Amino acid sequence: MRTLRGLADACHSGPTVTVTVLVTAVAVASGRDLAGVVLVAAAVLSGQASIGWCNDAVDAERDAAAGRTGKPIVAGLVSAATVRRAALVALVLCVPLSLASGWIAGAAHLLGVGTAWAYDLWLKATVWSWAPYMIGFGVLPAFVTLGLPDRPWPAWWAVAGAALLGLGAHLANVLPDIAGDLATKVRGWPQRLGTARVAALVPLPLLAATALLSFCPYGVAHAAPWIAVAAACVLTGIALVKGGKAPFVAAIAVAAIDVALLVLNGTRLTG
Repeated sequence: MRTLRGLADACHSGPTVTVTVLVTAVAVASGRDLAGVVLVAAAVLSGQASIGWCNDAVDAERDAAAGRTGKPIVAGLVSAATVRRAALVALVLCVPLSLASGWIAGAAHLLGVGTAWAYDLWLKATVWSWAPYMIGFGVLPAFVTLGLPDRPWPAWWAVAGAALLGLGAHLANVLPDIAGDLATKVRGWPQRLGTARVAALVPLPLLAATALLSFCPYGVAHAAPWIAVAAACVLTGIALVKGGKAPFVAAIAVAAIDVALLVLNGTRLTG
């Protein structure tokens, strides 16, 4: 049970479950049948778990040096070798589960998973740390729509909005750990910008995603997009005035609006 608990924590269960539920909800809204929805959920779950496990296995020494005792490997709940093996098993399972939706849809999803692994293994500490997040999130609408019977390509605004959501997720995820990352010589793009700049920047891609996911499917004459954009702007404005942890909390709230828009626009995702 101790090892299982460690593995559950090491796969970053919160983000893993969140992304899986999000993409599954988009698949349901887009019209995928029950079998297709189950395949999407299984593929995304295995892919996200593999990414989380790879991340913790690769970062084990840095986490220990930074004193991150909340990490399961550092806390001694599970060994780095066990987490590494779990990551490889999940990655192997992800391949057939992804391709079961069709080779084009599967290739799109595996591209996202592959770039996330590249982030864990190398790109995290480079100026290109943002790219895997934008690619990984951006391909998710394609994975959903290309698995539909007619294999339609996703609407451009769905891909762009999801990619911007990924960029915002990268900034929000790194923001609380910038000081510790710099201490262990992790110099990704956000770390190079610094805490103050990232706190100010993190809402911008999320606001842009909100605008795309609101106005593109509905148009400017509809009230719904204006309400969504206004809510996102108000949250961002309050956060910038208050400072402290408020920008991080606001980023999560605006991201939730963007996620809801993706789900609500499920039947409009095809180009």
